[in-house]
Amino acid sequence: MTTDFHHVLLTYWEQFLFVLPKLLIALVLLTIGLFVAGRLSALLSRRLHRRSADPLLADFLTQISKWVLSLIALLVALNVLGFTGVVGSLLGAAGVSAFIVGFAFKDIAENFLAGVILAFNRPFHIDDTVQIKDLVGHVVALNLRTTLIRTFDGKHIFMPNSMVLKEPLTNYTRDGDLRMDFLLTVELDPADTPAVVTGVILDYLQTVPEVQAGTKSPYVNLEKASATTVDLRVYFWGDSNDYRRGVLQLKGHLMQQVKQELVGAGFSVPALAG
Repeated sequence: MTTDFHHVLLTYWEQFLFVLPKLLIALVLLTIGLFVAGRLSALLSRRLHRRSADPLLADFLTQISKWVLSLIALLVALNVLGFTGVVGSLLGAAGVSAFIVGFAFKDIAENFLAGVILAFNRPFHIDDTVQIKDLVGHVVALNLRTTLIRTFDGKHIFMPNSMVLKEPLTNYTRDGDLRMDFLLTVELDPADTPAVVTGVILDYLQTVPEVQAGTKSPYVNLEKASATTVDLRVYFWGDSNDYRRGVLQLKGHLMQQVKQELVGAGFSVPALAG
């Protein structure tokens, strides 16, 4: 029994010594290949960022190039080791199907394909404010599997690319401006009219630099009127590039200031609503 065990160990040792040179060469080639993949992808990243106005697409293409070059390095190493059958199988299953090994990898392939579509379709850019379902935040990055979104309260949400692609996506900052509105209730004396209240509101809004003018000037609609009160909805356009400051904070500021202007003009404003 001891002799047989010794013979088996000796056989394995001889086989290891026979494979060792190929293993060392494969490791060296794999290390060099990964190093070259990193350098080439970094070079590609710099060139894409210089020539492309969309850093989101540039980053995504850089990630893909690095993975492809790394895969090539791995295939070369496998070929040196003599695993030609494995290499042939991988090359024969070229494309995305090479990554789908059974049902367990279905979601990975789906999110990868969704990421490719998002990168070229570009429904958003870096720092755009978007809403997906009930989630609202800034786009930070598009990765091979997930889209990273940072909410206004500082949370980092990694959403699967397939969900981002399938769900309705609202981009608040794509055009650079956004119309907002708020509702206010104003008490009127018998001698007053809604037009007088509207004039006070518009006169103030025209003095606010952050409120857009021209073709996107603010306006006021009469929503409801009774014997003593009117409900007026105020519409205005703001800069949405900085969504929190240019839209949300601007809206809150205008609601407070419009109320003060009306109170200063002798009107009572019992209710304000967003």
